[in-house]
Amino acid sequence: MTVDTPSRPAQAERRARAAVAVLFFTNGALFAKLLPRYPQIKADLDMSNAVYGLAVAAFPAGALVAGLAAGAAIRRLGSARAAVTGTLLTGAGILAAGLADSVALFAGALFLAGAMDSVTDVAQNAHGLRVQRRYGRSIINSFHAIWSIGAVAGGSMAAAAIALGLSRGQHLTFSAVVFAIAACVALRFCLTGPENDRVPESDGDGDGLVKRSAGPAVPGRRTVYVLAALVLIATAGTLVEDAGSSWATLYLSGSLQASITLAAFGYIALVGAQFVGRIIGDRLVDRFGQRTVARAGGLIAAAGMGLALAVPTVPGTILGFAAAGFGVATLVPAAMHEADELPGLKPGSGLAIVSWLMRLGFLASPPIVGLVTDATSLRAGLLVVPLAGLLAFLLAGVLRPRHR
Repeated sequence: MTVDTPSRPAQAERRARAAVAVLFFTNGALFAKLLPRYPQIKADLDMSNAVYGLAVAAFPAGALVAGLAAGAAIRRLGSARAAVTGTLLTGAGILAAGLADSVALFAGALFLAGAMDSVTDVAQNAHGLRVQRRYGRSIINSFHAIWSIGAVAGGSMAAAAIALGLSRGQHLTFSAVVFAIAACVALRFCLTGPENDRVPESDGDGDGLVKRSAGPAVPGRRTVYVLAALVLIATAGTLVEDAGSSWATLYLSGSLQASITLAAFGYIALVGAQFVGRIIGDRLVDRFGQRTVARAGGLIAAAGMGLALAVPTVPGTILGFAAAGFGVATLVPAAMHEADELPGLKPGSGLAIVSWLMRLGFLASPPIVGLVTDATSLRAGLLVVPLAGLLAFLLAGVLRPRHR
C-alpha cells in the first residue's frame, strides 16, 4: 500500500497559517485581559453578588444571540474579514466594559463583546479549516492550543498592569490597540478567494476520493443526524472544561480538604494536559484519524476521572482532571472540522450551528452540576466528566477515519 505524502505548503499557505494563529492568539487574549479586573469593576460599580452574576452573564448571552449570524457574516464578508471585524468589535466592547461607569453600560458592553466574540470564533475556525485543506493534513488543533497561549498571555498582561499600577483605561486601551493592529496585519496574509474552495479528500476507505462540496440546498436526514452528533461531541468537550474551571478547586479544597494552593492544581492540570493534547493532536489525527483519536480520548477521560471519583484522593483527582483535559483536547476542533465539511449546508452554517449549540451546553452545565451537588454531593455532580467521555466515545463514529 502506498501512502501519499502531502507536498510542502506554499509560502502563501504558510503565511495564512501564521495569520490564523495570530487571530486565535488575539481572541484568547482579548477577554482574558479583562477577567483580573472584574473584582475592581465590581467594587467600583458597587454591585451585589447577584447583580454582578447577572451582569457578567451578558457576555455568553450576547454570544448566544449572535452565534447563528456568524454563517451569514462569513458568506457576506469572507471568513478572514469576518474574523478581523469581530476581533475589532470584541476589543471595543471589552474596552467599553472596562471603562463603564454604570452597571447597565457594563452589561451592555459585555453583551456586545460576547456577540462579536461568537462571530470571531466561528470565522477564525472557518478560515483555519480553509488553510488546513490547503495543507492536506490536520493543523486545526494547533490553532486551539495557540488560543490557550493567548488566554494565558492576556491574563498575565492584566496582572502585570495591575502590579504596575496602570489604570483600567491605560491598560485596556493599550491592549485593544495592540491586538487590533495585530489582527489587521494578519488579515493581509489570510487566504483570498471563495469560502467553499473544497478539494478532493480521501473517504477513509482507501478506494477513491470524494468531493466535499456545499451540496444541495436542503440537508438530508443523515446530515441532520451527523450535525446533532457533532454538537454533542463538542458539548462533551466543553462540559469537561467547565467542570475543571467551575468545580475542580472547590471539590479538592472542600470534599478532599486539600489546601487552596494545592486545590488550584486541579484546573491547572486539566488546562495544561489539554494544551499538550492539542499540541500533539494534529499528528495523532493524521496518523490514526479523527474517529480513533476521539474514541481513545473519550475513554481516557472517562477512565481517568471515573477512577479518581471512585477512589477519591488529592493526587489521584489531580491526575484525573489531567486525564480528562488530555482526553477531550481534540473534541471541539474535530466537531468543528467535520461540521464545516457537511454536505447540504451553506458555507459556515454547520460550523456556526455547532459553535452556537455548544455554547448552550456550556451555559447549562454549571446549573446542572449545582443541582446534582445540592441533592447529593459534588463528587456525584462531577460524574458529568466521565459521562462526557463516554458520550464522545459512543458518538465518535460520525468522525472521519484515518485517510489512506
